[in-house]
Amino acid sequence: MPAYFVTGTDTDAGKTLVTSGLLALARRRGLTTLGLKPVASGCKETAQGLRNADALALEAQTRPALPYATINPFAFAPAIAPHLAARRAGAAPTLKALDDHVRAPLDLDRDLALIEGAGGWRVPLNDREDLSGLAVRLELPVILVVGLRLGAISHARLTFDAIRADGLRLAGWVGNLLDSGFASDDALYGDNLATLDATLDAPCLGVVPRLAAEGHEALAAAAADHLVLPDVD
Repeated sequence: MPAYFVTGTDTDAGKTLVTSGLLALARRRGLTTLGLKPVASGCKETAQGLRNADALALEAQTRPALPYATINPFAFAPAIAPHLAARRAGAAPTLKALDDHVRAPLDLDRDLALIEGAGGWRVPLNDREDLSGLAVRLELPVILVVGLRLGAISHARLTFDAIRADGLRLAGWVGNLLDSGFASDDALYGDNLATLDATLDAPCLGVVPRLAAEGHEALAAAAADHLVLPDVD
């Protein structure tokens, strides 16, 4: 099974929930897994160093396990755009540096490998490069997480157009319900999902409702119940 790059329609669209859910689903089927979060801002200082909640969620679903530094090689404390967080830390990550870090774990040939981006498709990595350029360098198919709320259709279509303009294939999309009010009218909710399905040239890999589970392990397991694996199911 090839590796995929996971992006979202915006910050907090649900990339980590979906990424960890897909990895949890693969693990249920006895597959080996790899979840990478190459760049993360909003990290907390711990006795082991800077740690990011999203990267920890992916680390928990990676089997066989790998060191945290492999999962998240570039970690920054401020919860701001990655390129600004890196600048404040006196760092300047580049696509080449990210590429150098992720090639080795990708060569482990896990059954399912997912690389989670940060923010949306056009989030900057530095003054000249976007983080999505990593997917371009690696020629990875993309999984798009659509945050389901007012404006979702336009955001999803714009992101899809940008992915396609960069020469990459959309392997699938996942709806993640962010606003319960968006689903309050069943007929209208269905119409919104049908519009997304008709305009995004890729299969729907699932629609994740609001989940009551707490903690990244429980959330991943709950999300897995609503997902299918890309290019397989």
